[in-house]
Amino acid sequence: MQRKTEREPKRNRKAEIVEAADRLLRERGLSGVTTRAIAEAVPCSEGAIYVHFSGRIELLLAVLEQSLPEMLVPLHALEENIGKQTPERNLLTALQGLQRFHERVGPMLSSLFAEPPLLESFRKMLDSRAKGPRGGISRIARYIEGEQKLGRIPEDRNAEMIASILMSASFFRSFSAALTGQTIPGLNHRDLVTSLLG
Repeated sequence: MQRKTEREPKRNRKAEIVEAADRLLRERGLSGVTTRAIAEAVPCSEGAIYVHFSGRIELLLAVLEQSLPEMLVPLHALEENIGKQTPERNLLTALQGLQRFHERVGPMLSSLFAEPPLLESFRKMLDSRAKGPRGGISRIARYIEGEQKLGRIPEDRNAEMIASILMSASFFRSFSAALTGQTIPGLNHRDLVTSLLG
């Protein structure tokens, strides 16, 4: 009796292209992310890449967006947790999510500086789609303001400034660790949150 083979799930070509580009970025850097290299890694034809993406910029943005859940999930949870648990714990969880996001996308973003025309195009696309750190900072600030209304965070704390410091500290911590191979001892997440709220 002939055995029936299970039908393999249909592969998502667009997702495969993004994953291949992400992998190549980490292995070879931005200069190694060519349509030919991606096509070989998938594998697919170079033309298949342009079916889903207009060019490298749109593809790089897709790689960036693939990592967004690591940041957005804890940031969205902030507004749902106003008045719950403790502000320190909620902000620490959000900061850890930011850290994972920055560790993942930091090398890609840094490599853009090696290609000024590509960097400028990337900036324009971010602006046109309302992307970038501004949204994350605003979410953190709204959470802090919500907790201030409940008296759980002192009213004299500048919510926007605290949010900006947390975002900046997360990026700097991940960037310096990637550059030097060492974590800055004095930039502890818990201590940072406590000192900003205390």
